[in-house]
Amino acid sequence: MPRPVPRHDRDAGGPAEVLAAKAELRQQVWAEMRAARVARFPGAAGRIPNFTGAEAAAERLRGRPEWQAARTVKANPDAAQWPVRQRGLEDGKTVYMAVPRLAAPEPFFALDPAHLAEPPRKASSISGASRSARRVELAALTPVDLVVMGSVAVAADGARLGKGGGFADLEFALASEAGLIGPDTVSVTTVHELQVVPAGAIPLTGHDVLVDVIVTPERIIDCRPNHGPRTAAAIDWAGLTDEKIAAIPLLTALRAAQR
Repeated sequence: MPRPVPRHDRDAGGPAEVLAAKAELRQQVWAEMRAARVARFPGAAGRIPNFTGAEAAAERLRGRPEWQAARTVKANPDAAQWPVRQRGLEDGKTVYMAVPRLAAPEPFFALDPAHLAEPPRKASSISGASRSARRVELAALTPVDLVVMGSVAVAADGARLGKGGGFADLEFALASEAGLIGPDTVSVTTVHELQVVPAGAIPLTGHDVLVDVIVTPERIIDCRPNHGPRTAAAIDWAGLTDEKIAAIPLLTALRAAQR
């Protein structure tokens, strides 16, 4: 019996027609990757796909001036960006990685390349981070130079589509409000070529964060000329369901502090 595909948009907020359009595009990209056999185990559907060529994309990103100038990198915890996190540690960068779904009072892993219990490859995995990283609160993070985001699909206008939970956008907003991400912080994503869709194909809502640079195993796409200066991100409380707020201790604490 096939494994059930996880649904991450079940508690997503926003207009129903936009959520439906995003869900349809996800299914289309996942199906194309499955047909082309470019998604690694356990498959693309329901996930940020771990794509064939992820290491080559990470190496291409490694050659970018934005990467070389960065001392601190915030990266998503998905397998597709594991090679990016590994190279960050190998290159002496501090790597911050969110605890999956931010489901902990200390919702971030802080990986210090000078203090790892295992080699960078193992330490940068989710299981390895639990052994090599410190679990920290948002207030313990330092300013971020480069943000690495996982994507299901992305377009040259900077529009990005995740797996539906909204966590990448939420993490970005939390870090922005805390002063850890500023107008000069560069956001990048690494994807397979099949995940790059035409500009305008991804519908956007107010809380969606645009990416600055797309990196595939074959090329670099600089989105900044297409979307211009990025506005400051903020938590879109109206777009968060009570269910999601209750599941994230940091959001629960922040809302309580506002009352």
